[in-house]
Amino acid sequence: MYLGIDLGTSGIKVVLVDETETVRASHTESLSVSRPQPGWSEQNPEDWWQATLRGLDALAQTHKSEMASVRGIGLSGQMHGAVLLDEAGEPLRPAILWNDTRCEAECAELEESFPALRQVAGNPAMPGFTAPKLLWVRKHETEIFGRLRTVLLPKAYLRYRLTGEMIEEMSDAAGTLWLDVGARAWSDAALAATGLSRAAMPRLVEGSDAAGQLTASLCARWGMTTAPVLAGGAGDNAAGAVGLGAIRPGSAFLSLGTSGVLWATTDRFRPNPEATVHAFCHALPGLWHQMGVTLSAAACLAWWSGVAGEKEAALLQALPETPAAPSEVTFLPYLSGERTPHNDGSIRGAFMGLSQETSRASLTQAVLEGVAFSFRDCLDALRAAGTVVTEADVIGGGSRSATWIKILASVLGITLHSLADGEHGAAFGAARLGRLAATGEDPLLICTPPRRLAAIAPDPALQAAYEKRLPLYRALYPAIKQAQRPAL
Repeated sequence: MYLGIDLGTSGIKVVLVDETETVRASHTESLSVSRPQPGWSEQNPEDWWQATLRGLDALAQTHKSEMASVRGIGLSGQMHGAVLLDEAGEPLRPAILWNDTRCEAECAELEESFPALRQVAGNPAMPGFTAPKLLWVRKHETEIFGRLRTVLLPKAYLRYRLTGEMIEEMSDAAGTLWLDVGARAWSDAALAATGLSRAAMPRLVEGSDAAGQLTASLCARWGMTTAPVLAGGAGDNAAGAVGLGAIRPGSAFLSLGTSGVLWATTDRFRPNPEATVHAFCHALPGLWHQMGVTLSAAACLAWWSGVAGEKEAALLQALPETPAAPSEVTFLPYLSGERTPHNDGSIRGAFMGLSQETSRASLTQAVLEGVAFSFRDCLDALRAAGTVVTEADVIGGGSRSATWIKILASVLGITLHSLADGEHGAAFGAARLGRLAATGEDPLLICTPPRRLAAIAPDPALQAAYEKRLPLYRALYPAIKQAQRPAL
């Protein structure tokens, strides 16, 4: 048996997977986010630990024999968060999360003080990443920074509590801005730019490598007969890719979750930081990946559902499976800013083209299309970085809408595939990494893709209509940006 633990922003998910790749059990514990000031987003690392204990306790109660035979454990988790530990290994403050935007000024300072950042880290400095968070702490919480001894990412903190060892793997480390992503090693120059050195960093391993063993006390707690090995693990998207079998160069998937990701696996480091394409290490040796990210994907439909006072399913049911034409309204999905290609945390969304004839269904369709156009920006940014995506699997809650997938296929101009079983996501991928660390098996034999249910090709007429609409969508960003500037 193999165990996957996924530390998300809204909860901890644990899954038990057997040797046939069947999920035997799963359990989720909820987490809450603290927002003590506008733009701040924090969690207490102890809350992660207690939720992990509760989740694994629950599996041990309902699946005693399976838990007793666990051989490998994999971790995945929310990326970029900063867990600051003192000399005793205790957190100095709440963790600053990936969606915290307090350090915009520090991003500019980091780019200025370390001009080679984009070439080394493969990404521009953005508030979501870890390094500028530490500059903010250095400037605003001097006493805490002075007591700092180690910085861990969220899942690495869980590993520390599970094993007593401070270890990180490449895919998550690549999201800190401290990693030389091409060399797969900490960058001394990037660390120095934030007042740190390698002494503050955990040891690096590959995601499928062995990275510690579960402590004896925890083995006894969950009835495990032999101490399982922990894998290096992966950041949430890389773990999801392992779960989907996206481990060959050219593999691609589109994640239509709260935020949106267009992922492409690559055989080398291929950055395009000017278009805010993320170029990170994959969780397996010798592989990298590129990601275009839209900050609000299914979150846009959830927002519109709340405003409209109608459940999401009812809003979608009011639309035809294949729209006859684009909505007369254009929606900008920048509810929380935008990542690719604008790297703009302050831009906000808009409806454009409202009239007396505009219906709720037209606005719903516009929301779906606006998210699809944002993914088109991601696709074109990947193309500019030398990666051509011709087809992609679709995962995430939004993938359950046939209408949305057809809109996406026509806006992107590529074939999309719906999947039979992609819902366990990062936790399932983490369990696969736990298996690889325990057994040393060939990843190509274990990390196979789920069964595809259907191939959704672009609708030719709709694709042509969306190509005509695309210039309007792209012209609206600078116009809205100018309109939203505060009056002098």
